[in-house]
Amino acid sequence: MAGQYPDKIKSLPLYDGRFDAYKLAAMGSDVLFASYPAGTSIPAHSHDTDNYGVITRGALQLTIDGQTTTYRIGDWYQVPAGMLHAAEFAEETDEIEFWFKAEER
Repeated sequence: MAGQYPDKIKSLPLYDGRFDAYKLAAMGSDVLFASYPAGTSIPAHSHDTDNYGVITRGALQLTIDGQTTTYRIGDWYQVPAGMLHAAEFAEETDEIEFWFKAEER
């Protein structure tokens, strides 16, 4: 898996999903250290967690409700639970995502 993460992060368990990430479980949430190769496209989907993310390398084009916004290094984004969204990564990108279980808000 690519990514600019320290060895301690790389020692975390791998996330089993549509993209590469190291997963840190926390009370009521998960933290993912994700890496995406250039050209990665994640089709429209939703999930039962409130997601917050910060871009640490590259850029994310996030489409929510038909509106696309580009997030770059240092930018934070939010995707509420149940919200249909899609993602595009035109360049190699790393991000840290926080997935909060909606029922624990």
